[in-house]
Amino acid sequence: MQQTAATRPLDAGDVSVPASRLYLAFELGNTEWRLGFTTGFGQQPRERVVAARDLKSLKAEITAARKRFQLPEDARVLSCYEAGRDGFWLHRALALQGVENLVVDSASIEVNRRARRAKSDRLDVRKLLTMLMRYDSGERRVWSVLHVP
Repeated sequence: MQQTAATRPLDAGDVSVPASRLYLAFELGNTEWRLGFTTGFGQQPRERVVAARDLKSLKAEITAARKRFQLPEDARVLSCYEAGRDGFWLHRALALQGVENLVVDSASIEVNRRARRAKSDRLDVRKLLTMLMRYDSGERRVWSVLHVP
């Protein structure tokens, strides 16, 4: 069976990420949020869907992801989402839960203009996860991070 972008593990070449970190990417929809979790490249991400703005379910999914990846309860959680209609309230709510969050400018996310690419939430969550790990490993030009007022 041929692997597609939605089924193959994340890959970023020679980039390495720090151990004991949980990476979380959000694809924020009007009625549901798609969540992607991983601890590093070469690993199949854990993908989940929760109702939009359901912080209780979000917290439960973060806890479940820590267990799934066998991380300690105090493991650092780094997340990101594209700026949009939800504004910055989610950033503040995540900060209150101890999650380090980045709000990124969606126009700054790199795309291959020559390649035809399916537009789907699954691809977007995986792309955000890969870029989040690249950013965390020191590649600062991977996207533009917005200042949260």
